[in-house]
This record gives sequence, structure tokens and C-alpha cells, in this order.
Amino acid sequence: MDWQSLDERYIISTYKRLPIAIDKGEGNYLYDTEGKRYLDLFTGLAVNVLGHSHPRIVEALVEQGKKFLHISNVFLNQPAIRLAQRLVENTIPGKVFFSNSGAEATEAAIKLIHKWTKTEAQGREGVVVLRNSFHGRTLGAVRLTRQPGVYQDFPQPAFPVFELEANDADGLREICKQAKPAAVLMEPVLGSGGVIPLSESFLQEVEAICQAEGMLFVIDEIQTGMGRTGKLFAYQHAGVKPDMILFAKGVGGGLPLGGVIAGPKLMNQFKPGDHGTTFAPSPLSAALGNAVLDELLDPTFAAHVNEVIVYLWDGLEQLRQRFPDQLQELRGKGMMVGIPLHISAEEASQLQKNLLAEGILVDVTQKTIVRLLPPLTLTKADADQFLSVFARHVAAFAAKEA
Repeated sequence: MDWQSLDERYIISTYKRLPIAIDKGEGNYLYDTEGKRYLDLFTGLAVNVLGHSHPRIVEALVEQGKKFLHISNVFLNQPAIRLAQRLVENTIPGKVFFSNSGAEATEAAIKLIHKWTKTEAQGREGVVVLRNSFHGRTLGAVRLTRQPGVYQDFPQPAFPVFELEANDADGLREICKQAKPAAVLMEPVLGSGGVIPLSESFLQEVEAICQAEGMLFVIDEIQTGMGRTGKLFAYQHAGVKPDMILFAKGVGGGLPLGGVIAGPKLMNQFKPGDHGTTFAPSPLSAALGNAVLDELLDPTFAAHVNEVIVYLWDGLEQLRQRFPDQLQELRGKGMMVGIPLHISAEEASQLQKNLLAEGILVDVTQKTIVRLLPPLTLTKADADQFLSVFARHVAAFAAKEA
């Protein structure tokens, strides 16, 4: 069957798709309808943190599926209550609001910030965000997403947005001299913006500035959370305590789920009727979320993840030293890797297709940055497979330039 033609005929084209139709996934691999196997270093854009068909996920799927798939937020949802408790106990004191996606988490965060300014911080208004950040595509979220290619020409919410360069604490101090923002919102590692990690010292300075100025310190962990960087959430590397954490992607074990963890300043701002959603939290997604946490919070699994992280980065550093002209730097943290290539956007797109032809799935962001978002179940053998194939293609670019 010609799945690509059917897709083009019946689905609105908002994504440029790769020319493969996926039939199934097992472990760290996907299989297309022709039976070809692909090492998945894409993981549905950081969603499938435990790979595909993980035993814990399948067990939770079957067990909860036999009970019920949906109830309503007017009833007590046991899987969601348990998941919220575990998220709070492993992050900051507070409460959770669940959503269906990362963009919805951003929308909830905007409303919470707005309510807080009206009840606790009158005179403050607006949000400081990082240049090239990405926080979603819905009307409120796109106002905070600072990538020119994502801006739209429809009317947007009118609250002020202040742009700041990554790792520029002095720039934040200057903004605070000129205005009175209500909050600072940032990804600990800019994902779509180029896989740019924020320094631990910068995050610590931002926390101190927020405390001194009376602003909220909000961390977007939608892509960086759920073990992606070697800790449950990336902000934990810096030892800071945000006022609110946004999460999504990996938390639902492959099903839609997101939300915010609201700390003491924000956890009681929403009252019944202030915000809501029909489906979130899905009891099924929440059950899978608990299965994900069962694995991520297991010290043995955490040790495996960090061992493979070191192995993968060591291998990449060896490649960078072999090909210093093509790979001048490596970016990211943990299982979130950006490899800027000194090639054209067309060559980067072709490289992605060439890797695809050899059974390797990678993402390309900012036109020339190969982005790796491996499953946390990645093995050293999987890493070797990627490094070997990738090295051959980088060598080919080096030979062309010689």
C-alpha cells in the first residue's frame, strides 16, 4: 500500500515526513512495513524514554486497559493521584495540574503566572524567555516561543515578553532594571533552538535574581525531563528550586500526558472552574507514567543510563577529534545531544536520509544540527552502531573538502 500518497491525500501537511511507514517497535528499534529495522535515536521527539514495548509499559497498559480508559475529573483518579504524588516527592513541594501535551502545560503555566500577578504581585507583568526557545504552538505558547520560523501572523495574547540570550545573567539584570517581569521561563537545554545547555551557574544566578526581584522562576522540562539528561529533571543538576516545572513528552510512556508541578507560591492559585480539560489526566497515560517512574527511579537502571551516557559522549568526542573541521563542537547533556555540522542545510537533510537508508533514525534541528534523543535503554552496542555509521558519513564530507 502507498502510505505516503494516502497521507498526502488525507492528512493536513504540517510536518515534513520521512518516507517510511512504521509497522512496529521493539526495544530500541522500529520496523517499517517492509520489515526493515531502524535504530531509533529520535524516540518520537524524546517521548519513548524506555524504547518500544518495554515490559513495564506493556504490563501497565494491559492492566489499566482492562479496568477503564476514561472517567472524568469529577471522580478520584487513582493512577493520576499516585503519579502526582511521586512527581512532587521527587521534585519540589507543591501540587500537579495535568494536561494532554507540552503546549497545554505552557498554557496552564501562563494562566497560573497571570493569576499570581493579580493576587500576589500586582504591578508585575510579562515573562522573560530565551532567544530561540521553544514552548509550544498554541496561541499563548507561541507567544513565548522565540523562533522566527514559528511565529504566526494571527493576533496573540498581549502580555509582554522579554527576550534574553542563553547564559546571560547580566542581560536579565538589565531587563529587571527597565521593567517588572512576573516570571522567567527557560528550558535547561534548548532543544529545538539548537540543543544549547544552560550552565549550572547561570541557572543558579537566575534563581537568585528571581528571589531578589520577587519574580517566579519557571523551568520548562518538557523535553529535558524524565531522565533525559541523567537526572529525573535537568534543573536538578544545578541544585536550584524552581517555582514551577513544566513536563510532558516522556512522562506518559508513549501516550499523551503533560502538566505542571506548581510550587508553594502557585499551587493554590487555581480554584474550581479556573482551568480544566476533558481528557487529562488519562487514567491510562497516568498508569504508564507510573510504570515509567518505576524504571527511572530504580538505582540499577539509573546507573546503566549514566554509564551509557559517558560511553556515547566519549565516542562522539573521539569523532570530533578525528574530524575537527566538520565537528567543531558537541552540545547537550545526557541523552540529549546536538552535533552542529559545518555543511549546508541541503547536505544535512541528505545526511539524515542517508542514515535512514542505513537503519539509523536521527533528527535535524536548526537546519544543520543532528539531534540525538536516544531511548534511555540505549546500549553500548547501539551507540557503537550509530558511531560507526555516522563516522563514515562525516569522513565522506571531510574527503569532499580535502
